Amino acid sequence: MNASKVVTIFGGSGFLGRYVVSRFAKAGWHVRIAVRDRVQSSFLTCCGDVGSVTPVLVNVGDRASVERVICGSSAVVNLIGILFEGGKQRFDYLHSKLPGMIADVAQSNDVSAFVQVSAIGADVSSPSAYGRSKGEGEASVWEAFPTASLLRPSIVFGPEDDFFNRFARMSAVSPFLPLVGGGQARFQPVYVGDVAEAVLKCVQRPDEYGGKVYELGGPRVLSFRDCLDLLQEYTGRSRPYLTLPFPVAYLQAIFMELMPQPPLTRDQLKMLKKDNVVADSALGFGELRISPVDVEIVLPTYLRAYSER
Repeated sequence: MNASKVVTIFGGSGFLGRYVVSRFAKAGWHVRIAVRDRVQSSFLTCCGDVGSVTPVLVNVGDRASVERVICGSSAVVNLIGILFEGGKQRFDYLHSKLPGMIADVAQSNDVSAFVQVSAIGADVSSPSAYGRSKGEGEASVWEAFPTASLLRPSIVFGPEDDFFNRFARMSAVSPFLPLVGGGQARFQPVYVGDVAEAVLKCVQRPDEYGGKVYELGGPRVLSFRDCLDLLQEYTGRSRPYLTLPFPVAYLQAIFMELMPQPPLTRDQLKMLKKDNVVADSALGFGELRISPVDVEIVLPTYLRAYSER
């Protein structure tokens, strides 16, 4: 495999990561997946030809370890992110500091393209620790690697997502579905495959797409309630909605945060108070020459598994 076609992907075993790995493998790249557990990531080796996808152990807390996995690569992609904190998984390191360290190592190893996947709402002045840490991570990446491409997707959906699937599972056992804040928060759901395609394009054409921020959203803007309406339509379920005013949801989140994987946190409530949609002035799929898939085309293909029909 040509050394100029080697990409190292951090966070490649996650929901978005598996699609990014597959896109690169099919495009003829040799893919190194920087992982903590090679066994749990071994399923990704089937994404390409034999030997084209290789999970490589890395300790993201150790710069030397990060350098070993990047050395010899011509491109680096960072997808690492968490939705809530727990144990050693902290926003301050994984979102704020780690991206800059990876970008700095990439720059020092003459990597030609760097892509940082962030999120809409990333802002160093955000009231949310999640949004604030994402903004700090973006700043640290650009300081170390000025020609990096920054991608900010809205809520990402697909067969393995943790949004529509979570509420579909809930609708199967709960007599109602919750509408936090009345369900007015707006999203622009984006298909996971389209985000993966955007990552690939930015790596393939750093001269054209580098040094810019792209906000990625699907063709439609939907409120939280709209999303649950679609979910109920495609599962054939009919559950009444229970409106949870923010103060009530805040009290519930305090106790939910004690769970190993909390369904809701106080920090997430802060994010729900602001729309998660592409800004009017932002660059996006149009500039990347990608036509995003409508949520209603993909949702039925996997929500039918929860159908009562």
